[in-house]
Amino acid sequence: MSAPQTNIEKQEKRHAGPLIGITAGIVLAVVLLLAFIFFNTGPVDEGNADAVESTVVPEGSTVAEPAADGSAPAGGMTGINTDQ
Repeated sequence: MSAPQTNIEKQEKRHAGPLIGITAGIVLAVVLLLAFIFFNTGPVDEGNADAVESTVVPEGSTVAEPAADGSAPAGGMTGINTDQ
């Protein structure tokens, strides 16, 4: 079934507002996406490198090694609560 009257010029006039709104919405979404990407992927501030925790063990310190059977070291915390 087709439309009874297909006056393209009249339809263009009636749909101009919604088409402009859809186009403006798409443009706004693209601008926001580009701004999001730009501001989240900018250069990293490396000025405060001393605040980063070091994974290097200081000389003279001891590190608790896991047991041979794979269990946690004695007195160490595993982060898993097994008291349930």
